[in-house]
Amino acid sequence: MATRLRFLFVLGACLLLSGCPTLRDYNAELNETLDYFKAGQLDGAVAVLDRNNPFAPGDLLYNLEKGELLRLGAHVTGNHANWDYADKLIEGWENSPRFDAFKAFTEFNSYGANDKVRLYDGYDFEKVALTTQMALASLSSADVNSARVMIKKTHEREATIADKRDKQYLEMENQAKEQGVALKFQDLQGYPVATLDAPEVIALKNSYQSAFSHYLAGFIYESLNEKDLAAPGYRQAIELRPNTPLLEHALRNLAKSPLKAGEVDVLLIVQTGLAPARSSVRVPISVDVDGETYITNMSFPILIPDTSTPPVDFVTVDGKKQKLTLLNSFGDMSRRTLRDDMPGIIQRTLHRARSNVEYLAYLKKHRPEKLEETILQQLQREDADTRGWRTLPDKTLVARLRLKKGQHQLTLPNAPDATPVRFKVDQTHQAFSLRAVGNRRFAADVALQLDTVPAPQAAISPAQP
Repeated sequence: MATRLRFLFVLGACLLLSGCPTLRDYNAELNETLDYFKAGQLDGAVAVLDRNNPFAPGDLLYNLEKGELLRLGAHVTGNHANWDYADKLIEGWENSPRFDAFKAFTEFNSYGANDKVRLYDGYDFEKVALTTQMALASLSSADVNSARVMIKKTHEREATIADKRDKQYLEMENQAKEQGVALKFQDLQGYPVATLDAPEVIALKNSYQSAFSHYLAGFIYESLNEKDLAAPGYRQAIELRPNTPLLEHALRNLAKSPLKAGEVDVLLIVQTGLAPARSSVRVPISVDVDGETYITNMSFPILIPDTSTPPVDFVTVDGKKQKLTLLNSFGDMSRRTLRDDMPGIIQRTLHRARSNVEYLAYLKKHRPEKLEETILQQLQREDADTRGWRTLPDKTLVARLRLKKGQHQLTLPNAPDATPVRFKVDQTHQAFSLRAVGNRRFAADVALQLDTVPAPQAAISPAQP
């Protein structure tokens, strides 16, 4: 036990002394990668990502980001390798008794440095998003059985998260009461409270369950003729996003398929935009020490939404507009995550503020010559954690159609001048997914092809302006 504690303290000291975790600005680091992404240059985006993460096999975020970029570039093997590694990391952390102790130790270090020294094991919604996106990648490769495995894992992971979070939030609430922490994020001067108190954020049941994930589960099970498993997926989706006709129709149609001879049940999935960026904002905090009041500026995380992609609410199939239904917003889930995490962030930040001020008060009395240098060091060190899965889409919208077997044509409104996408339906159930970023669209499905003039291509290019 003593050896393990010594190891943890040495490791923690290395993390703090290295300067890398405390100084790394992940949000700024990803901007160049995202610039290439928005321009449709996926190879350039991957190259920049690799340059910023030179040590193999890379951390969790590196593998999450690279997996999504490779998926959209139709690099199935590489995509699977990165996401499989990320998934195994998450599984290992979930099942390791030593991990909780190590994570608690990095959290302890954050009381003295900042939240960047905490081990990043992924936000809950990112863990669920990973296996959902892996299911989509399997569907894109026409591998429905692998998609079934991934979507099943998604909901098993949800159950694990629910059990842990209920206990964690209760413990955090009790700690705050014991320490007399009454400050809420609504009380922070200059903090954009409205972003976390928005109705669409508060309306979420929690930060990690997605109606789209459960709806996709229902569709996958239905396509495999496992209707007893499909029904719970549709019901859960309805519970998470009530009063949505698309979801209610899916459950109702399970009893008797509306398909006629020669028709195919088609699910069109359109994912748009980018997950919001995490940034840092300074907020004045008042601290009383020895009867004297000090004001110190402390950092708190904020979310900046992606505005690069115009809203998409319909697609055109064979010249006819088809309405898209919003089933998920990772942007809203990000904000709900931050809202739920703010009590813990405030608790750690207030502790750090008091420690900083107490040390400055000591120097003011006993070592005034060190005061200015120490203030500068504290300012340089004080920063919010800006890590987060940035290439994750913001919104996921779907349309459910009945189409006749054969060739069809699809266009997206955000890229009206782009060549249409052709797709062929020949099964009873088929799903196709597209991604829109800026005025670019990406399609990795093996069944999707560009409609070119005059000669058809054998495969779709990663992006079209």
